Amino acid sequence: MNSPKEIAQNYVATAVAKTKYPPEKMVLLGVLAGMFIALAAVGSIIAPATVLTASTAKFLGALVFPVGLAMVLIAGSELFTGNCLIIISVLEKEAKVSAMIKNWVFVYIGNFIGSILVAALTVYGGTFSLFGGAAGASLIKTAVAKVTLSFSDALLRGILCNFLVCIAVWITFAAKDVVGKIAGLFFPIMLFVLCGFEHSIANMFYIPAGLFAKTDAASLAAYTANNSVIQLDSLTWGALFTKNLIPVTLGNIIGGVILVGAAYWFIYLRDTEKKAPASTGGNKKKK
Repeated sequence: MNSPKEIAQNYVATAVAKTKYPPEKMVLLGVLAGMFIALAAVGSIIAPATVLTASTAKFLGALVFPVGLAMVLIAGSELFTGNCLIIISVLEKEAKVSAMIKNWVFVYIGNFIGSILVAALTVYGGTFSLFGGAAGASLIKTAVAKVTLSFSDALLRGILCNFLVCIAVWITFAAKDVVGKIAGLFFPIMLFVLCGFEHSIANMFYIPAGLFAKTDAASLAAYTANNSVIQLDSLTWGALFTKNLIPVTLGNIIGGVILVGAAYWFIYLRDTEKKAPASTGGNKKKK
């Protein structure tokens, strides 16, 4: 197993490589990661769809969701939230801030495309018609809840979420085999889902999929049978960005960049040793 200091040292080269991908590669790898996270989100909605006890339903969804990050890291793709750790290479002066931001932008775009693609394919393919529309109702309810958060709640939940996501990524660098990596990432990801924290890339699936599901008669009927129709009006494309993605993304950046990346750089890589004063050349020779 790699020590925390070895993880920090090893990640520097990995992060530098990420910033050197051409834009099209960043986008395509981002699409794959968006699809992986979205498919995990599909499972986290379907698994507990008919469970009546809210806490048990939440726990079942949390057990499924880590498969998303496992696919991202093992299969190979680029996830915006995990790439907040690129700050380590920036602080080490091995990568430029502009290169990090370029990676974030293109990967974020790719993540969005992949998430939307899975949302459309699953909703219009009838995936959420399971259990008499109960899965679709759960999807709509989840989407509504996400766009009715206050800005501060969304921001703070975003911070906590990416703290755990980046810790999960960090832990995978400790392991030297696939089983160890999956075992290491499982619990932090399970925890963020269980606690209801906000992940910007997952929300790129949940909210658009909820918007698509609004157009499905069975899902809409199952939702309105037990939930407020008034709140449903809050679920719009504009709300996706203003009520969720903007504050959650900002929170994700703070959680990943400051609480994990910068913190571990400071602990393990920053040179804290004081340089010895220059030699004065010893005693002067007598004339």
